Amino acid sequence: MKPHNLFTPFLLLLLVAATAHAANIGVCYGRVADNLPPPPSAVNLLQSNSISKIRLFNPDPSALSAFSGEADIRLMIGVPNEILPQIANGTGDFAADWLTSNIFSHVIPTQVSHLAVGNEILFKDPFYTPHLLPALHNFHGALKKLGLSDNISISTPHAASVLATSYPPSAGAFVPYILPVLHPLLRFLAHARAPLMINIYPYFTYAADPINVPLAYALFDPSAPVVRDNGLEYTNMFDATVDAFVAALEREGFGELEVVVTETGWPTAGGVGADVEKARRYNGEIVKRVLGGVGTPRRPSAPVEVFLFGLFDENGKGGEEFERHFGIFHSNGEKAYDISFA
Repeated sequence: MKPHNLFTPFLLLLLVAATAHAANIGVCYGRVADNLPPPPSAVNLLQSNSISKIRLFNPDPSALSAFSGEADIRLMIGVPNEILPQIANGTGDFAADWLTSNIFSHVIPTQVSHLAVGNEILFKDPFYTPHLLPALHNFHGALKKLGLSDNISISTPHAASVLATSYPPSAGAFVPYILPVLHPLLRFLAHARAPLMINIYPYFTYAADPINVPLAYALFDPSAPVVRDNGLEYTNMFDATVDAFVAALEREGFGELEVVVTETGWPTAGGVGADVEKARRYNGEIVKRVLGGVGTPRRPSAPVEVFLFGLFDENGKGGEEFERHFGIFHSNGEKAYDISFA
């Protein structure tokens, strides 16, 4: 397929229409499973449930092609960690060719809202750390060359473990030994007007210490204890964690950066506190907050863009049993629990 023309009035209209959905919740479309419906069926499922933002973890052609021309769904597309060395060691032209061949030959460029370069590299895949920033620079240059840098945001998702301190939120601070790498990355994000992407899971914190971490605080329950911190009040762990990242950014002189939550969710089975009702409560509250434009105590007027994990259970994932049970939908398209995205 030939690359799409990037500069037609029709495409600009598509971009305007897609932007109208900016307040909608995003959902991660992981595909590490052998029992999932084909991508066209997944697209129909998304549309029938008013889900207009999706995170794909890699530019799989079969998945991308299913979204081609679906202007009502905007995409965050991941670049796998193992691709970074060739992008970092190449040129801007090579990065542009890679984007055109692997992404823009399958979907209209205005369908893409974010490029997520790598995932949780600094702690979970540190081998690729030296390649991360050069790859980001080359991709950003490629987007500028293609005339897309104003419309496609580029960043890299981080695990919550990049924070050395997250409690109380105002004490948020990054792990000191990653600062030599993190500072140039934050400067790049500021220059590119791109967000800090973070993956945060209150479930992990609760499951690791259910005796000392109040379940109500993790689940947005009204009975949760109120944490008072420098004149602000926190009633849930999600807000507190986001604001800990904001405080950490401010501490390093990058308080202007937006924060996007690229993964969060609650499992329906497989671990301490993992069940259908708790997943419904957590994810339902996240959806309600996003649709309501709710900010955090530290940034009350700045709604947080959030991508829920995930669309389906993934029986091929490794790790703890609960890792395979985050699906909002069953593979037959039925909801795992009652949740509305409209």
